[in-house]
Amino acid sequence: MVDLDAFGAEGFVMTHEGGLRLHMQRVLTAPCSVVFRALTQPEELAKWWGPDGFTTPSVGSDLRPGGGYRIAMQPQGGDPFYLVGEFLEVDPPERLSYTFRWQDPDPEDRETVVTLSLRDIDGTSAELVFTQGDFATERRQALHEEGWTQALNKLEELMSSAASP
Repeated sequence: MVDLDAFGAEGFVMTHEGGLRLHMQRVLTAPCSVVFRALTQPEELAKWWGPDGFTTPSVGSDLRPGGGYRIAMQPQGGDPFYLVGEFLEVDPPERLSYTFRWQDPDPEDRETVVTLSLRDIDGTSAELVFTQGDFATERRQALHEEGWTQALNKLEELMSSAASP
């Protein structure tokens, strides 16, 4: 079992339907437009995407509802693997929603939906609300919780360094 406290995990949320979901919130020190760009532009996404120790060698994206994306993730010393999906909602700079599935998924995986909502805080910061679900098992939910926590930590650092003079 993953020690989620070690990663500053924001916790699990159970939906009324009994599904396993993730819910995280962050305040990022950048305006919504800058954060949205980091969430959607391939060259920006590659700077923070994935858990610690992973790189993002390629990001392909057709950023529009119905458009697809493909992200290569590569663990240190390992072969790349791929995440694919379709954009469901693209509403800059406030909301992004897309399907999330692994190419060649683990038997416990299934397609989930990720939703990222941004709220402006005084024009200088943005509140990011992240949800993903429904997961097939608690084990897969915990794996995603760990990965997203580490990735969002990197995004938070990136936004802080961009805001620094």
